Amino acid sequence: MKLIRQRESLGAVQDYDAGDKLLRAVRAGSAGPVLRIYQPRPTVAFGRRDELLPGFAAAERAVKRSGFTPIVRRVGGRAAAYHRGCLVIDHIEPDPDPKAGIHQRYALFADMVVAAMEELDLPADVGEIPGEYCPGEYSVHATGRTIDSPAATLKLAGSAQRIVQGAWYFSTVVVVEQAEPLRSVLVDVYRSLGLEWNPATAGAVEDLRPGTRVADVEAALRKVYGMYARHLGYGSLREQAF
Repeated sequence: MKLIRQRESLGAVQDYDAGDKLLRAVRAGSAGPVLRIYQPRPTVAFGRRDELLPGFAAAERAVKRSGFTPIVRRVGGRAAAYHRGCLVIDHIEPDPDPKAGIHQRYALFADMVVAAMEELDLPADVGEIPGEYCPGEYSVHATGRTIDSPAATLKLAGSAQRIVQGAWYFSTVVVVEQAEPLRSVLVDVYRSLGLEWNPATAGAVEDLRPGTRVADVEAALRKVYGMYARHLGYGSLREQAF
């Protein structure tokens, strides 16, 4: 299984387009299973439903004022924000019947993020928490003491999936560091869109495990994905510079 460790973000739109290019290559058979890991530039990714709301233009302006770049995903969900304190894991595989495993993939890859958190001695769980941004039943969250609360429950990771004939694309974003800028831009975005949420649910791994850095979470995720690759007979992850 090829591992592409993208050392620098290409830009919000360019990173998204690069993922599409990988999906087309896998679909065409010119590439096998691919795992791409990178730290994104400040981005707010809207869902298609967001684009249809009357406040979408105002939300885009709020994103740009905050120094983030707005994009619209080709999948569902609501607005999500990320930056260099986050880790994006794009997982693309060929599959003759990609629709058949949609829900199983959501459950499996959420559990793999939980396993990576456990590698860092941070107990985590899967499931939507009330008031979270971009809500989903396979969000990864954890509860613990933070500066502001003795028992805060924070969303740490979310995912999205795209299906095309002959392949699937599964993307996970883990928030590791510096949650405050993400909360701030999402407050403005959700207000503009007229959507309710609770900013206290948006956090980062470092809020619950002080001192955690992106490199720590990446090492834990690489270990877990390495076990996945070996289990499916792909062998070890073979890193390729990008």
